[in-house]
Amino acid sequence: MGPSGLVCALLLAACCCCRRASGVPGEAEPPTPEPLEVEVGGTALLKCGPSHSPGNFSHVDWFSVHKEKPTLIFRVRKGQGQSEPGEYQHRLSLLDRGTTLALAHVTPHDERIFLCQGKRPQSQEHRIQLHVYKAPEEPTIQVNPLGISVNSEEPEEVATCVGRNGYPVPQVIWYKNGRPLKEEKKRVHIQSSQIVESSGLYTLQSVLKAQLVKEDKDAQFYCELNYRLPSGNHMKESREVVVPVFYPAEKVWLEVEPVGVLKEGDRVEIRCLADGNPPPHFTISKQNPSTQEMEEKATEDNGVLVLESARKEHSGLYQCQGLDLETMASLPSEQQELLVNYVSDVRVSPAAPESREGGSLALTCEAESNRALEFQWLREKTGQVLEKGPVLRLHNLQRDAGGGYRCVASVPSVPGLNRTQLVRVAIFGSPWMTSKERKMWVKENTVLNLSCEASGHPRPSISWSVDGTAHEQDQDPQSVLSVLNVLVTPELLETGAECVASNFLGRNTTTIFLELDSNRTTGLSTSTVSPYSRANSTSTEKKLPEPESKGVAIVAVTVCVLVLAVLGAVLYFFYKKGKLPCGRSGKQEMERNTSI
Repeated sequence: MGPSGLVCALLLAACCCCRRASGVPGEAEPPTPEPLEVEVGGTALLKCGPSHSPGNFSHVDWFSVHKEKPTLIFRVRKGQGQSEPGEYQHRLSLLDRGTTLALAHVTPHDERIFLCQGKRPQSQEHRIQLHVYKAPEEPTIQVNPLGISVNSEEPEEVATCVGRNGYPVPQVIWYKNGRPLKEEKKRVHIQSSQIVESSGLYTLQSVLKAQLVKEDKDAQFYCELNYRLPSGNHMKESREVVVPVFYPAEKVWLEVEPVGVLKEGDRVEIRCLADGNPPPHFTISKQNPSTQEMEEKATEDNGVLVLESARKEHSGLYQCQGLDLETMASLPSEQQELLVNYVSDVRVSPAAPESREGGSLALTCEAESNRALEFQWLREKTGQVLEKGPVLRLHNLQRDAGGGYRCVASVPSVPGLNRTQLVRVAIFGSPWMTSKERKMWVKENTVLNLSCEASGHPRPSISWSVDGTAHEQDQDPQSVLSVLNVLVTPELLETGAECVASNFLGRNTTTIFLELDSNRTTGLSTSTVSPYSRANSTSTEKKLPEPESKGVAIVAVTVCVLVLAVLGAVLYFFYKKGKLPCGRSGKQEMERNTSI
């Protein structure tokens, strides 16, 4: 290189050095800022240069740079700090002998570059990029309550996801049945937007739209928010939701409850079902056995026919018809037979059996059923099983054989299915009285109810030997109870009352004796004879025993009367013989005789 070239090179080098030393803004690229991450509400520690860099920090100016415009916010002079008026005036403090500036209560608005400039011993500067983070709240999800039709030609809104108060804006991911969804033309569309709150935090709203099919009727959708904190990446999930999916029915069918064998008296529900959503409008029809035509049945609920107490007439063929109200297409179900097992028309012959004492009877039971029947005979008043089979034979009938006999017709293959028929056997005979005679303690002038019961076939009639008001009650077809209301008079006490029962085969009586109870207060009152125990025609009712104290008193009075009578007789005897003087001397003579 010649002398002239060397001179030019030296001049060029000197010019470049002068340019670098001049520090003209825009003529040299600033250094890359040092990143610093802080959560909202925390404290940012701004260091003026790397910790290993030498320097004197006794004279430093701090700037906040917003939109490339620096603003002085803090001065350090001789190690003492002073805040400048403004938004940072009350949140800044000096730490570590002036090397660190602490910014308290960090907000999203603080996300910017902070610049420190040192003046001595030489000019130097350091830039810090503050990054602010805030975790969003738990995401909320709201499903489309109106649902989605599979016939829709465009994606319809499935659900909306909202994540509130996060910073920066979180990322949203939608899932269906645990698998992430991605944008798909005419199939899946995700539309997200955000709102900046006054606090500087973001509220994210994301709407998922999709074109669904019938298989999505049980699909579970949820959204996930992905966000970053100084500690790393994090995520939050919403709850899972199911959107109503509407699709036409392809099949209609019929169900019967209860499932299994049905019998008369059961509560039966015939229900129509379909695989569409919403269900179509249902009608239920039953085949008319005479015309073979299907006739519509009235239902209280859509597609539900309730038989509160099933009968054999309810048996037959049933069918459901589903009408789609959107397409007006009708879809029938297959016909299904309903079978109600029954036992009916239980009959006993003869219907009114009669016999004389010593005779015989044969009672035959018949019934109708769609299944095999079993019969048994029971005595009504005891419940005793007398015979198994449709025929009951009774021999050498006595009076006590009269009464009720019950035929039970049952279906062994259907538990609980049975019907009964009661028949009453009448034994011809004269009236049979419950008791032949009774004694009653009464008081005069009382109104008394006298009762008398008799049985026989034919049913006896009852009359009374005394006047009064009588009322009759049938105890059973062969028994009658008569109650007589009568006033107790001296004549009634003397004669008593007789109850006479009679039919064309004879008559029988019951006599009621009345005795005055002297220990009872006389006055007009009403007394009723309590019902008595049934006895045969020769039995008598026992008189109620008097209290023991009353009997002892009567005996004691009787003995005293006898003693007085004997003593009186003795005294009278001595008087008649002249052995009993009436004067004082007589008294002394008597005393002497007594002493002898």
